Amino acid sequence: MAHPLRIGILGAADIAKQFVKAVATSPLVTVAGVASRSQAKAEAFAREHGIAVAFGSYDAMLTDKNIDAIYNPLPNSLHAAWSIRACEAGKHVLCEKPLAVSELEARSMFEAARRGKVLLYEGYPYLAQPMTRDVRRLVADGAIGRPQIIRATFGVPFSDPTNIRMITDLAGGAVMDAGSYAVSFVRVIAGERPSRVTAVAQYAETGVDKTAVATLEFKSGLLAQVSASFATGYHRHGHVMGDKGYIETMYLNHPPLGGATSYQIRRGTTAASPIDTVPVPEGNGFLLEAESFARAVSGGAPHWTGATDAESVDIAATLAAILESARTKRPVDL
Repeated sequence: MAHPLRIGILGAADIAKQFVKAVATSPLVTVAGVASRSQAKAEAFAREHGIAVAFGSYDAMLTDKNIDAIYNPLPNSLHAAWSIRACEAGKHVLCEKPLAVSELEARSMFEAARRGKVLLYEGYPYLAQPMTRDVRRLVADGAIGRPQIIRATFGVPFSDPTNIRMITDLAGGAVMDAGSYAVSFVRVIAGERPSRVTAVAQYAETGVDKTAVATLEFKSGLLAQVSASFATGYHRHGHVMGDKGYIETMYLNHPPLGGATSYQIRRGTTAASPIDTVPVPEGNGFLLEAESFARAVSGGAPHWTGATDAESVDIAATLAAILESARTKRPVDL
């Protein structure tokens, strides 16, 4: 591109503030505008973060020719509708996780992107990290043999009933929030879609799930367990157990925030097999992700380091299946 990718932000959410700060020094992307449901709120956000243009409606930004792409950090229930409208307006879209609340929504979003001849990607900052890229490569190269079990956990405390994560109508809940990370980790490492999901959950007074644990079965014979919680202290761990060793990672968004900038690998099958701790570079995941997005826009999809379209569709389907299984107390086939 002749200029940095000009990104417009839908809404003035807290996560949008983190995104703006992270990409401020990037030569590849620039935040060129912010839109809110009121002009005053958009202008206040723009002044605070040094953004040139404030839009008093989302539609106004989508029609502006000086905006190349959209970052969509709106509540989960609004991801599909506004990402589709952005695609129809000819804007590339980087949408916060989870991309959608159902497989049907996800497929509709990608179809809109194809019609608009634009790129649509689901944002998981940890996937842009060297730590995760190393783990994916090692598993693909057979460093620990064939994966037999994958475990992914993520918990972070939330209890304020006014927080969007605690509101049912906004598709809140631990599964859709923290659980989307755990499910995405399993899906990208497994390389296949689960065939059956069995889950249990506990619920908050607002009606959203506050803790959930799920078992995922795969046609290959692989088994996985994921857990997500708003009722525990912060924790975030991913384990991949193969028939020739294992890998442990914290699959962090922004190391060193949240833990060490390293992962562990055991090449061997006995308790005496050595465990290597592998250091990796630290970095802000929003920055790495946004620059990957910009490279994909200018150079094509192979430059994207995050979830593929197929992975995002499968993640959406799995999240919905976990919620359905927990609610109905029955396994759900995908």
